[in-house]
Amino acid sequence: MSATGSQAHHVGIVVKHRAGCASERGSRCNCRRIYQAAVWSARDAKRIRKHFDSLVDAKTWRAESYGKLRRREMRPASKLTFAEAAERWLAGARMGTIRTRSGDAYKPSTIRSYELALRGPAGGDGGLLGELGRLRLTALSVDDVQAYANALLAAGARPSTIRNAIVPVRVICRWRRREVLLNPTDGLLLPAVRSSRVRIASAAEAQLLLGALRPSDRPLWATAIYAGLRRGELMGLRWRDVDLAGGVIEVVRAWDPKEHVMVAPKSAAGTRRVPIAAALRAFLAPAKLAAPTDPERFVFGSGTAPFSASSTYERARRAWRRAGLQPIRLHDCRHTFASLMIAAGVNAKALSTFMGHANISITLDRYGHLMPGAEGEAAGLMDAYLLAAAASTS
Repeated sequence: MSATGSQAHHVGIVVKHRAGCASERGSRCNCRRIYQAAVWSARDAKRIRKHFDSLVDAKTWRAESYGKLRRREMRPASKLTFAEAAERWLAGARMGTIRTRSGDAYKPSTIRSYELALRGPAGGDGGLLGELGRLRLTALSVDDVQAYANALLAAGARPSTIRNAIVPVRVICRWRRREVLLNPTDGLLLPAVRSSRVRIASAAEAQLLLGALRPSDRPLWATAIYAGLRRGELMGLRWRDVDLAGGVIEVVRAWDPKEHVMVAPKSAAGTRRVPIAAALRAFLAPAKLAAPTDPERFVFGSGTAPFSASSTYERARRAWRRAGLQPIRLHDCRHTFASLMIAAGVNAKALSTFMGHANISITLDRYGHLMPGAEGEAAGLMDAYLLAAAASTS
């Protein structure tokens, strides 16, 4: 492909002809020309070039690019590969220098799951790195990521597995957003994930479930049902976090069972105060009286170590089967807590705080269907309020 002197008529644009074009012999062009537009980045002391099929597109890009350069929204294409960017991200996330969008450090479990997606089950350069690692980060396209997702689907991967495998690409490209102007995970066609069935116990059923357990297991499951703590938060709970006099549980840490270390709650909102209802106090107060006075002891477990989630659930499952009750998981107890709070009339904002959700939209998305909303129910609530107000003034 050869260049002509046409760039003199179009500043910053070079007209290129294809090999064998008649213009090489001094005749009239008979090929499909390419227009190479260029802008100069003084900040990087580099020229940025791009090719177009039409002169109009080349001129438009050049004009827009200078605006982006002035606003520092554009940089020369980096030679950094996706694999190199991934390794830098992993190192930074482990050190805590790369954080989530909310400013929290990435949890070890999150870093492990991303590394698994990047390297594959066997480690090394399997997974994403094996398929996309050699590509330049700025050249990574939606088609590249879509092809990887399609290959996973063809291999029989579950929809949730495919979606989780793509997450590191989105996170890494978002981290390098000054170079990656269009995230290659935007617009992907991914298989829908079926929502797993949520088990929610009624207030009466919760009492039966707790009553069927051996006494030493009841405080743990009561805290899961009546305070809604996550499993790691239950495992990391110490007696100094339980203020029976003040009526609150301070959630300030969680236990990572794989790393065997304490970590911060899931998000900044995860650090919270949860009220202790009378139903929960009935289980925690006797447990505290029976426990040694050391405030650093774990509330549940041996005292010096957290409880084992698997053995705890297995004991409970056997007890419930003997009693003819449907077993419930610790995380389903959290859903039960939310439903009980809603049934009691707790507002969505307060519930979001007690659940430790990063924002209220999460609460509404997950539990909005449980909240009063049907016309008849809403009208009934309004009638009850107005009747009570009228009675107070009469």
